[in-house]
Amino acid sequence: MTLDSLRPEVRLAVEAAQDKQAVDITVLRLAGAFAEYFLLCSGQSQPQIKAISEAIQERLERRGVRLSHREGKTGSEWVLLDYADFVVHIFSERARQYYDLERLWRAAERLDFSAPSPSPPEIRSEPGLQDHSRQ
Repeated sequence: MTLDSLRPEVRLAVEAAQDKQAVDITVLRLAGAFAEYFLLCSGQSQPQIKAISEAIQERLERRGVRLSHREGKTGSEWVLLDYADFVVHIFSERARQYYDLERLWRAAERLDFSAPSPSPPEIRSEPGLQDHSRQ
């Protein structure tokens, strides 16, 4: 499984989660289950979990992908967004370790997304100083 082989709506959900700095983003392709894919990710705080959830919902709604069901309220450690063919699970890091869906679905095909690498710091020289790094 590759990013290009994912359904477009799953890719959109991954991108929305990445935009909100979700950590440990994983897609599982489930065989013979009630959904084709699980998207798992974690937030490092309650506000971040909420932001990830809202970003995914907004991005998919703009593309006409309707949410079938939602579980988890503000302050929850686990938010579930059910889009019928795929389900998004947004966890606190503690809840993700506790429920360990990756272990439960260990036979599923798996695609992990690495965290975006930070941009290198911009090097600025002070006025009057020469920049010798480009010589």
